[in-house]
Amino acid sequence: MLPLASGRKTPAGNCAPCRVPGHHHQGCACLRSGRWCHGFHAATVDQALVDRWWSGREGFGVGISCGPAGLVVVDVDAHRVALPGRDRLLPGIVIPEGADLTGLENGFHTLAVLAALHGEASPAEDTGTLRVRTPSGGLHVWYRALPGQRWLCSTGSSSGRALAWQVDVRAYGGYIVAPGTRTAAGDYTPVDSVREPAPLPGWLAHELRRTGHLTAPQPGAEPGRAAVPQRALAAVLRAGGGRRTVAGLLAGPLAEVAACGALAQGAGFSERLNRAAYTAGGLAAAGYLTEAEAVRALTEAAGLARPGQERRAAAIIRSGLRAGARRPLMRGTPG
Repeated sequence: MLPLASGRKTPAGNCAPCRVPGHHHQGCACLRSGRWCHGFHAATVDQALVDRWWSGREGFGVGISCGPAGLVVVDVDAHRVALPGRDRLLPGIVIPEGADLTGLENGFHTLAVLAALHGEASPAEDTGTLRVRTPSGGLHVWYRALPGQRWLCSTGSSSGRALAWQVDVRAYGGYIVAPGTRTAAGDYTPVDSVREPAPLPGWLAHELRRTGHLTAPQPGAEPGRAAVPQRALAAVLRAGGGRRTVAGLLAGPLAEVAACGALAQGAGFSERLNRAAYTAGGLAAAGYLTEAEAVRALTEAAGLARPGQERRAAAIIRSGLRAGARRPLMRGTPG
């Protein structure tokens, strides 16, 4: 469990020290001290902590970290937006140009079509598992992952990994709002009387596997333990005038960024890239490398980890460099 900010569906905010650029949840004293900083990373089943966190804070909502709880939650949206191209309705499934899409308006419809292809009823109609109506008119369908399965989150309205248009999957690397939570937009309300998640249906597991939601780390690759991107490291070496110690200061952070490619979700990509950019900003401010050289190295590492997310990476890099530039590394430190 983790506390959600009063009246919102987002985690309660970090304390001031944890909002400092370059700070990371790993090794954070707040978590060791039982404070709730860093969102779903602070989730706990410790009853004493739960009592302390919610004591006197009646407005706090409840979030559940899906992966550790063994949950796979299908998040169905009903947003009133324009229908996307046919290739984005059911990823990997070709919808013929002659097919009539009249009446297809939201995630409830695309999920029903996907289920029908397997001869199954839509999970939105599954009366055997916990279903929760959301304030926006959507639906959370809760399932229990089978032992040994490690499913990943997705964003169904993006062009990346998705189960269907307007259908998200919440699993490892994400959290879900618990039923009973009240926000400014409304309540998260259980549907019918079932209060327990049922086992994930086989056909749905097949679709999750087909659409890339099952963890499949690259051989020998773990977050924080990947090889440093060679072109990025070469850029740093050139920038440091051949000083290998200068490269060494960035080698670790760059490796952590590149290692995020082993996990599509939940690897802390934004935080790792921000930390690397913060370090590079300090080096650039001290004159050990130019900003352009720092951007080149960081962009290379980010591209290996999250191809196709150049705009997101560029924004993180700019922010981290600016923050790091305010704390230049002292001359003589790299030596």
